[in-house]
Parts: sequence; structure tokens; C-alpha cells
Amino acid sequence: MTSEALLPPARQMSPKSKTGKKIGYGVLYIVLTAVAALQLLPLVWLFFFSLKNNQEVFNLPPLSLPTHFRWENYEKVWSAGNISVYFLNSVWITIAASALTIMLGSLATFAMTRMKWKGSSLVLGLFMVAMMIPVHSTLIPLFSMFNKAGLNDNPLSLILSYVAFNMPITIMIMLGFYYALPREVEEAGVMDGCSVNRLFFRIVLPMTSSVIATTGIINMIYNWNEFIFVNTFISSDSYKTLTVGVQNFIGQYTTDWGSIGATLMISILPILVMFLFLSDRIVEGIAAGSVKG
Repeated sequence: MTSEALLPPARQMSPKSKTGKKIGYGVLYIVLTAVAALQLLPLVWLFFFSLKNNQEVFNLPPLSLPTHFRWENYEKVWSAGNISVYFLNSVWITIAASALTIMLGSLATFAMTRMKWKGSSLVLGLFMVAMMIPVHSTLIPLFSMFNKAGLNDNPLSLILSYVAFNMPITIMIMLGFYYALPREVEEAGVMDGCSVNRLFFRIVLPMTSSVIATTGIINMIYNWNEFIFVNTFISSDSYKTLTVGVQNFIGQYTTDWGSIGATLMISILPILVMFLFLSDRIVEGIAAGSVKG
């Protein structure tokens, strides 16, 4: 008798089990669809809100359509409301801070995981401890430091703050991926005469493109939505970003709620579009670095 004859026959799924599985998947899809629709309600409300005037905002139900679609709210905030300047400031400050954070985070992670030197564990521990520092507790010391350095009301103060506070989470995400890189690739590069700098920029950095995309998206979302540092360090309109530009439509005696809604909608759209197209890269990068070795 052969060994194959001793194996039990393949278990066949009964029609009843197949039907139950289909019903289970159907219920799951219905629940997920309901949850997704619930998550979209605030965005739909904000879109309708941005097309109303003050009377409609207070007199109509929240999710009701405006009596007249006031697209001029968007035109008003973009031209007369100085939102175009705030939008461009948000774009270049976000990109500059994210790029600098990713580059410095990659260099620091490479040094702590791929190179042997005394104090690497201590430095890594200091970066991880920095994640526990509340942002609000640093506002007064940072304001005083930037004031003495002549960097108050300067975009450089925002970039430095974003880099400092995003560095720990960036390194933490990159750690698992760098630990999992095969050492044989680096050894082959060293045998071919690569210096440390060339080894990093020509070999290691291209291999970490997925985790770089992940940290880049996370950094951009944080930098784009940040409010506290901009409101504290920046006073000139020429350097403000979208998050604080909303305050331009809040007056002492009256508030233009439709313009506020249009500004918020403009600030949300870039991050929403980026997340819809690149959300799979976030999962890919985190999953790629989740297993060590």
C-alpha cells in the first residue's frame, strides 16, 4: 500500500457551507459599506457647507443641498482671501520638511542599524524617548530659542520644528525595514570598493523606496495639517499656511461661514487625493518592515 493511499481524502465543502460562507461575506460587505458611507458623511457635509451662505448654514438641515450652489465662495477665498498664497506656502513647506526628515531619518537609521559603533543603542533610545514629549510643552522654549536666533516669523522655524518632531516616528517605521535588509548586498558592495557614502546612496537607499514612500506620506499629512507651530511662530500673511488662513474669515462682528467651508475643502482635497492613490504604499511599507530578519 502506497503512502498516498493512507492520506485522508480531500474534504469537500458542502453546498450548505458554501451558502453560509456567501451569506457571511455578504453581511461583511454590507457592514463595511455602511461604515464607509458613515465616514464620508463629514466630507459631504463640508462640501454642502462650502456652497452655502450664512443664512442657509443656520436655517437649513446640515446635509441639505443649498438653494443655490455658490461656487463664488471658492473664487472669493482663492483670489480675495489670499488663500492662493497660503496654499503655495503649505505646498513648499510640507515638501521641504518631509524631504529633509526622510533624508536625515534614513541616514540616522542606516547608521544605527547597519554600522557598528558605541552608543548606537543609546542614540536610538533617545529618539524613541522623544516620541513621548508633548508638542505643547515645547512651544515656549522653541519660541524663545527661535526669537534669539532671529527665526520667528520665518518659514525655517516651521521646517526645523517639523523635522524634529517627525524624526522619531520616521526612524521607528524605517527600523524594521533596515534590519531586514540582507547584509550580503552590502558586503558585495564593500568588496567592489564602495565607500560608506556610496554604499548608502547607490545601494541601500534605492532598496528602501517602499518605506521611504510610507514615511513620506505620513510626514506630508502631518506637516500639511499642522496648526500649532504656524499659529505660534508665524505672524506675516506672506508666510502663513492654509490651516491658519481660515482665521481670515472670522471677524469681530461677523463670520463668513461659506468661505470658511471653501477654505477647509481646499485644504482637505490634496491630502485626500494623495491618500486615495498612495494608501497602498503605506500598507506596503509598514508590512515590508514589520518582520525583522
